[in-house]
Amino acid sequence: MADAAATTTVTATTAVTAARLVTTLAAPLDRARKTADAPHLLHWPDARPGSGDGPSAGFRRLLVQRGDTELIAVDPGDPDAAPVRFPAPWPRDFGTCTVAPGGGLAVFAGVHAVRAVDPTGAVRWEVAHGCWEGSCRTLHTTYEEYAADRRHLYADSGSAVFSADGTLVWAHIRGPVATSGPDPEALDEWLILDAADGRVLGRAETGTVAAGSDHVPHPDPARMGLCVGEGQDGVPLRWGRWDGAKLSVEQFCNDERILTGVSPSGDRFLTVTHYEETLGVHRIDDGSVLSELDTEHIVPRHPEADPDDRDADETIWDYDCGFLDEETVIAGTSERDGEYGEQRHWLVSTAGARMRLTAQVTYPFPISGAPTALGDGTWYTVSEAGDALHVWSR
Repeated sequence: MADAAATTTVTATTAVTAARLVTTLAAPLDRARKTADAPHLLHWPDARPGSGDGPSAGFRRLLVQRGDTELIAVDPGDPDAAPVRFPAPWPRDFGTCTVAPGGGLAVFAGVHAVRAVDPTGAVRWEVAHGCWEGSCRTLHTTYEEYAADRRHLYADSGSAVFSADGTLVWAHIRGPVATSGPDPEALDEWLILDAADGRVLGRAETGTVAAGSDHVPHPDPARMGLCVGEGQDGVPLRWGRWDGAKLSVEQFCNDERILTGVSPSGDRFLTVTHYEETLGVHRIDDGSVLSELDTEHIVPRHPEADPDDRDADETIWDYDCGFLDEETVIAGTSERDGEYGEQRHWLVSTAGARMRLTAQVTYPFPISGAPTALGDGTWYTVSEAGDALHVWSR
């Protein structure tokens, strides 16, 4: 670890950068009936040459939306492309889901299994595992076994994601894999699966007891970040490396930082502390902190806050932030700002030894929520109603 991180502690008058609307993407499913989640963009960094035999994801993007009975994927770069619809194997409240960079395969990370489904609804493969409901020791074979059990509706969950080249699926599961048999002491496991047939190529314990998790892809298909939520117990951060024979897992940041993004080069990663007061840029090889940016004395007090409200003196970063390019991060303070009025986003420079707040982003119309960086200079926000995505650039 580095002896000490460079920390910015002073500020000057903040500049303003106007956001330019690149496009607005309508949600493919109707949100008015509350039968679908808000849409989001899946995006993959450049797959490095020689990392795999599969098609390169490049800066591939897919607009995806989960409904009660289906998952829809749309190529936002092709206005003539028809939406691809994947029949869902279980309702949307039971786990998470993702889609391959090519758009031809969906993976559902459920309460009892990770299942790959093609657009016809055919099961391409399935890996069963321990039940995510904390008190349940049954190795279920179908969703119907627990569909009527209210406890399973509030089960914990894992996650799955495709590698940047689409050849691997990284899956965070509740152990054990079904073929290993019941184990009351089983911890969470991290699996490397062959995306074509679901074969377990590698596995390792994460040393976590998750309430939920998120994967953060790396440009190298053989590397992946995993952020595990354990409620008030912390946010374990793991980095996985797959050498073709063994999955090695490294532990960084003492379970105190949330992994939010990887720089386009893959050399650095971005975190926000568990209590959201500090951003950090880290060296990816050893997790050491290169620089930090605290909200105190940096982010201006919200202009619409009551002058007598002392709580307004404390601003926090949103959990979602990321790299726009190698040296620029976009981060929001919308969670706290929403208590007072306009939700604000900020540009942060990571060039040099110190992170610097360089500008506040202004928009041509009110935005809602945190920004999601796409790594190529653009980012998106979700409309307040959850029925559209707005893609922005500087």
